[in-house]
Amino acid sequence: MTREQRQQLISRYADGVHQVEQALEGFPERLLGERPFPGKWTAREIVHHLADSETTSAIRLRKLLVEDHALIQGYDQDAFAVKLRYNERPDLAPSLGAFRSARQSTLQLMNAMNDADWGRTGWHTESGLYSAERWLEIYAAHAHGHADQIRRLKGALVK
Repeated sequence: MTREQRQQLISRYADGVHQVEQALEGFPERLLGERPFPGKWTAREIVHHLADSETTSAIRLRKLLVEDHALIQGYDQDAFAVKLRYNERPDLAPSLGAFRSARQSTLQLMNAMNDADWGRTGWHTESGLYSAERWLEIYAAHAHGHADQIRRLKGALVK
């Protein structure tokens, strides 16, 4: 990956919080827990997932940078949603704050990384060889994908 490609991904990563917040604008609070698409997450579940995923991803990048041959543990995001009662937790502010703070802290770190840092690798328990650049590819798109989900939910629920 070139420095320019990496910078584009970092910019996309930085924009992720804005995209999610924008998608939530005008979403009635009473509808955040509604499930118009069977088997898919609600807007509330998505926001709580983003907080947990983002804090997990922040640790993953730090492990890659600090540990030689870092082991990156996968996790069951659906089990998190159920066992951590995502849809029973109405206040989104703490999760949005955790999501935002983890991104801001990680952006600071990324801006300090050099080429050798970006070349660091470890092993992901579910997907195998895992690098800092692969991490960036995944998380640069992650919030945008969920913002799109929230927009689809809002479109289905708000008439």
